[in-house]
Amino acid sequence: MPYKIINNIPVWGEPIEGAMEQIKVCSQKADRCALMADHHPGYAVPIGGVVAYRDKVSPSGVGFDIACGNKAVRLDVSLDDVKKNIKKIMSDIFSTISFGIGMENNERVDHPLFDNDPAWDIDFVRKQKKLAAEQLGTVGSGNHYIDIFADEENRVWIGVHFGSRGFGHRIATHFIQAGGGKDGMYVEPVLLDAKSNLGQEYIAAMKLAGRYAYAGRDWVCSRVARILQANILEEVHNHHNFAWFEEHNGEKMWVVRKGATPAFPGQKGFVGGSMGDISVIIEGVESKESEKSMYSTVHGAGRVMSRTAAAGRKRWRGGRQGGQVTRQMMMDWVRTKGVELRGAGTDESPHCYKRLPQVLDCHKGTINILHTLTPLGVAMAGEDTVDPYKD
Repeated sequence: MPYKIINNIPVWGEPIEGAMEQIKVCSQKADRCALMADHHPGYAVPIGGVVAYRDKVSPSGVGFDIACGNKAVRLDVSLDDVKKNIKKIMSDIFSTISFGIGMENNERVDHPLFDNDPAWDIDFVRKQKKLAAEQLGTVGSGNHYIDIFADEENRVWIGVHFGSRGFGHRIATHFIQAGGGKDGMYVEPVLLDAKSNLGQEYIAAMKLAGRYAYAGRDWVCSRVARILQANILEEVHNHHNFAWFEEHNGEKMWVVRKGATPAFPGQKGFVGGSMGDISVIIEGVESKESEKSMYSTVHGAGRVMSRTAAAGRKRWRGGRQGGQVTRQMMMDWVRTKGVELRGAGTDESPHCYKRLPQVLDCHKGTINILHTLTPLGVAMAGEDTVDPYKD
């Protein structure tokens, strides 16, 4: 069997103790749970966790980065031209797009979502409108990125990974607190009655944050395509921190995926690896195993080393000490792979992650790999950026 059943929970990949502890707590009040092969501990609900409820929705399950997700677009530009100019391309991306915590976009982005969504009528949400407008099209920090890839047919792709920025973080914080949430990683998930006023407000705000994240990723991909003087020919776009109202085995349920990609039969997804590793375009397939996963798969490679373990603890006079990964180690890895890197800290080094092909192999009965993307350039927030988000 490609997965293990542990406490009636299907688990792909090698079980990680902290994540297992969290999903077992989730299962006490959930109707169904599953754990993807890239799992590791998150806030209340593990990253890679899929948790379904008949009549509840969980703000802490969706997480602080509501609608974090991936978008990949294929371009009509020549691979030879991109390789020839990759240093300038990555420098232009890094100087044009805003990376980091609390950043505003230097280019104002107008979008219909600011005018035509009833969720703005919710008092708390309306107060976040200015922040949301200023940050639309910014990428953030942590494991969020813009990558340039080549596929197996020597075609060029852009890949991006980020979510709803400070807007989504504030929404999540508000509703977790309103639902009685506690601080700490190993706490019970906050559950809201999906039909209550609070639950309905959260669902509306979450969906708005989802529109916002889609709009941000759309804009960044378009803006990077302009830098490359290219047209977009194909796109693949999906959330992996969200709650969807779905039917499984004849039952309607709120399915919360935290760091898990929807993979229904025929549905495409973009799954990113760490810098210097491949990423993939996948497609879900029908199988008994797919049903067990609630038609879900991985969202990335999955961490094997915490940020603090990798980069060390911050010293009060500046800098870090005690990290297991040096910048030289990270740069040696990406240079060996021929990747042009901008920004990034050692807490995002490939040393901190599982290898994506091994993770994908755990799910080979539920997905097909359509395209393998090899990175040419990677841009992330700099190593001096502090990421306060819990997941």
